[in-house]
Amino acid sequence: MSDQWFEGSVKPALSAAYTLGNSTALYGKVSAVGERTYGSAPSLVGVDISSFQAEDLYIGWRSGKTITTASENVVDVAVGRAPFKLGHGMLLNDGAAEGGSRGGYWTNARKAFQFAAIARLQPGPHKAETFYLDKDELPENDSGTRLWGANYEFKPSAHSTIGVSYLKFFAHEDIRPDRDGLNVWNWRAYIAPIPSTPDLTVDFEYATERNGDRLHSDAWNLQGSYAMTKLRWKPVFSYRYAFFQGDDPATTRNESFDPLLPGFHDWGTWWQGEIAGEYFLSNSNLSSHMLRAHVVPTDAVSGGLMFYKFRLDQPAAFAPGVTDKNVAFEMDAYVDWKINKTFTASFLAAFANPQTAAQQAFNRTKNFGYGMVFLAYSY
Repeated sequence: MSDQWFEGSVKPALSAAYTLGNSTALYGKVSAVGERTYGSAPSLVGVDISSFQAEDLYIGWRSGKTITTASENVVDVAVGRAPFKLGHGMLLNDGAAEGGSRGGYWTNARKAFQFAAIARLQPGPHKAETFYLDKDELPENDSGTRLWGANYEFKPSAHSTIGVSYLKFFAHEDIRPDRDGLNVWNWRAYIAPIPSTPDLTVDFEYATERNGDRLHSDAWNLQGSYAMTKLRWKPVFSYRYAFFQGDDPATTRNESFDPLLPGFHDWGTWWQGEIAGEYFLSNSNLSSHMLRAHVVPTDAVSGGLMFYKFRLDQPAAFAPGVTDKNVAFEMDAYVDWKINKTFTASFLAAFANPQTAAQQAFNRTKNFGYGMVFLAYSY
């Protein structure tokens, strides 16, 4: 079967806001997404198919300056079909499923949850949120995933944010027993540790998943970045280590980290590798090293290189007969181009070398090659 295919999407949207006499405001958004996959896509992506359905459909209220004149919109409440993102999206970002009977596996134009109720309190550098979210899943793969949660963030400076969140998940017990009743704690720190050197940043995130005897797992990542903003192309160099626990076959309980609902934040976050992370690895039973160099030659063009080393936490849990932890090495090169006010384009080329674990699991020794061109028009 050929592994060449095309995807297309369209998203008409209408947003509106109405300010009342007391400075409070009502706001809302209505949008729909049409997607199509065509060509000869691999089975993971889905068959040639198209779909068109509602995306955003929510209404909200902001408090304006009625609570305090020092801060605007201290209270913000929204309900309906709406997106929601937690931190950099490692656990909670993508509210809708793609591919399958909807098409658009890679373009991922849908983001809104099937139903969302979000209340936000933002006095000064503090932010507190509580929310209920119901994922918009594929009809043929509906696990009943939904959750409620609370989030607190403190922003001590323009370049630093510290946060902690609690999530309570529910799902159809016969389909996702480990997720039904799952308790998740998440700690985050995105900081510039030296106030006089904001070009040096450190990102840290830790998550625990507990569900009685059904699931007991952890994940964490640490990234350091340095931006040379005074140089011509403003290069940024980053290193990240990420760990997502795998299931130990020697124990009776499950330690396999549930990836939950991650989404795109930036290249490599949180789909790790355009080949490995999109097609045969997930944020579970995985440790990864990432080196990245990013440059901005002009205001309209940016790009970079990313290098990944992927290893398994528990080889025996990956596939029958796997004994080695080394699964793949990958290199991705990308360019983002803002052509004009309405057109943007992205270009990507990727190479991956399957290592011993991948060879044992898939009986593949041939290298992977991947190319992508993405063109977007906004009006």
